[in-house]
Amino acid sequence: MAVYTEVSDEDLTGFLTQYDLGDVTSFKGIAEGVENSNFLLRTTRGTYILTLYEKRVRAEDLPYFLGLMHHLSDKGFDCPLPVAGKDGESLRNLCGRPAVIVTFLDGLSPRRIQPEHCRLLGDALARMHVASEGFALHRDNDLSLTGWRPLFERSRARAHEVRPGLAEDLAREIEALERDWPQGLPCGVIHADLFPDNVFFLGPRLSGFIDFYFACNDFYAYDLAVCLNAWCFEPDNAFNVTKARLLLNSYRRVRPLEQAELEALPILARGASVRFLLTRLYDWLHHPEGALVRPKDPLEYRDKLRFHQGVRGPGAYGLD
Repeated sequence: MAVYTEVSDEDLTGFLTQYDLGDVTSFKGIAEGVENSNFLLRTTRGTYILTLYEKRVRAEDLPYFLGLMHHLSDKGFDCPLPVAGKDGESLRNLCGRPAVIVTFLDGLSPRRIQPEHCRLLGDALARMHVASEGFALHRDNDLSLTGWRPLFERSRARAHEVRPGLAEDLAREIEALERDWPQGLPCGVIHADLFPDNVFFLGPRLSGFIDFYFACNDFYAYDLAVCLNAWCFEPDNAFNVTKARLLLNSYRRVRPLEQAELEALPILARGASVRFLLTRLYDWLHHPEGALVRPKDPLEYRDKLRFHQGVRGPGAYGLD
């Protein structure tokens, strides 16, 4: 989450006349994250999140994201729900951006990831995958294999500003991924961006997922690869095999993994590392002036990529 587009009092007042949410009692920007402009909205009827969609989110993809949240909630999975206006529509425009109000999900993101967080995450991710079955819409993952080379080309000429030799390293890795990327793994709806700031906990339980704006149809195991990168490395980028084992084993108890999925984990984790290295690299080099968000360090994912490049099988992730 972040704030790229400011919303004036007049803009907000006019926008909210389209809803039946009561009177505004508080409205402030949320600075975390990197993709959209987000605001915490409190009214006499409750607490909500207002999102203005920026950058990589295409307006034509929004029905997929909003429909998925409804589908998951109907299946009993905890996530925010889009709020409909007086006309029954939830998708609108504000300040020249597509905009949606969603319900507020109680909970906190973990500031320091503990092994128990990873165990709960694995269980919840598998339940989300199962709950998403039957969702009628389809969206390709445009930030997977076919999207990496075009994204790389947008930053190749300046990659040396972040680290000398980075462009050459990325070119070699993308070529290897294009050659060796797996085919035919079980697939369905995935979250694709399940970082700790998109997972909420209340005491000893996981209270739900937020921010489905990269959700798409892809390999289920790719979602696990994203989580291995986001949850199972320590602040010094050392890999924590205990966290990985808890994540994967709790997932497998709900949705068993095929042998082919287990064997593909190393290259899927490499691909997930490249995906976030490339998007962070682009954001680092093209950071908008005045945005209330600090771009994240792309070199964190270069270090994680190097770990996965040395992995020869699922045993490195704590599995037999």
